[in-house]
Amino acid sequence: MNKTYSKGDLDVSWEPKKCIHSEKCVKGLPGVFNPQHKPWIDLNQAEADAIRKQVRACPSGALSLPDDHLENHPDALQLEVMANGPVLVKSDCEVIMPDGKREMKQKMVALCRCGGSANKPYCDGTHSSIDFKG
Repeated sequence: MNKTYSKGDLDVSWEPKKCIHSEKCVKGLPGVFNPQHKPWIDLNQAEADAIRKQVRACPSGALSLPDDHLENHPDALQLEVMANGPVLVKSDCEVIMPDGKREMKQKMVALCRCGGSANKPYCDGTHSSIDFKG
């Protein structure tokens, strides 16, 4: 069940089904985001700007600012999830590998979603041969 927390002109929405439990919110603003308390979000524990910044750092989008729409971000990165295939990143981007190596990609890059690519994180078309559905 989605929930919205409010304080003045600040609204924070929480969609628990989206949460990947990265704990970025809890570690970033432990007074505001405390799963040991009910309710677990207390907007009175920090300034609105700090809360907005922390909510925007949520990697899953489980936390969001309802008034913070894409039209306010004309340079927003576009990702396209291909049926039964990769995620297309439609932009110049820098890919940072686990070992810290950085690779610049221009215009578009296809990222593996099936887990079978021999060239991870990039798609090599393996999804077709393993009949990936997703």
